[in-house]
Amino acid sequence: MTKTHSMTSEHTTKDHSKSGQATSVRTPLWRKFLPVSILFAGLVLAWLFGAVDYLSFETLRENRDILQNFVADNPVLSVATFMAGYAIAVALSLPVGSILTIVGGFLFGAWLGTGYVVIAATIGATVVYLAARYAFYDLMRAKAGSAIRKMEAGFAENAFSYLMVLRLVPLFPFWLVNLVPALLGVKFRSFVVGTAVGIIPGTFVYVSIGDGLGALFDQGKTPDLGIIFEPRILTPIIGLAVLAMIPVAYKKFRNRNSGANTR
Repeated sequence: MTKTHSMTSEHTTKDHSKSGQATSVRTPLWRKFLPVSILFAGLVLAWLFGAVDYLSFETLRENRDILQNFVADNPVLSVATFMAGYAIAVALSLPVGSILTIVGGFLFGAWLGTGYVVIAATIGATVVYLAARYAFYDLMRAKAGSAIRKMEAGFAENAFSYLMVLRLVPLFPFWLVNLVPALLGVKFRSFVVGTAVGIIPGTFVYVSIGDGLGALFDQGKTPDLGIIFEPRILTPIIGLAVLAMIPVAYKKFRNRNSGANTR
């Protein structure tokens, strides 16, 4: 009986040691940083080849008829090409989001353009989020102090509300809002939904500009990209951001009251 028990214990110990060895195997650093490295290399190449310089209102004006005819003759291919290009631009963090959104309205109209842009932008943002989370999240958690851990817990608890505010208020670079949630441990679903819903108002503003871009070209004018900061546009967006923060305020108020009642 004792011999059998000792053999069983020895066998169990070996199994635990094997599982411990398996769990102690870490992903190589080069593999962790590979997705981020690919995105960074793409960004560098885009700048070196002047990809950003091609995206201008002057280029759009000169190729107006070609683009509109291509969309009319190839409706499916044109949508796929536009969305793929938009998603890649966002994934590479190129500063062309505003003009590409206007192009979406110019080519597809206000409503369809908004839908295409929101889907493509969300896909591109999610690529950045996943790459950053895979590369940096474990490293940040290992070196994080108590203050960062507390901020992470608070952000994760109200992830959707915070993401809505960050996406709605046009004060934060889009690429930065893709990175921060990844480093603070925001769940995948919260990130995707918060991004898709939060960018709709701003997207619709710029897509609507693009929908009337032809008339501006006929007048020899170009759109004002700073229009979203005008009070008539920005005020309702800020109002939506305030509404998004109501659940966070309610939770804090409820927790404070419950803490006071237990004393």
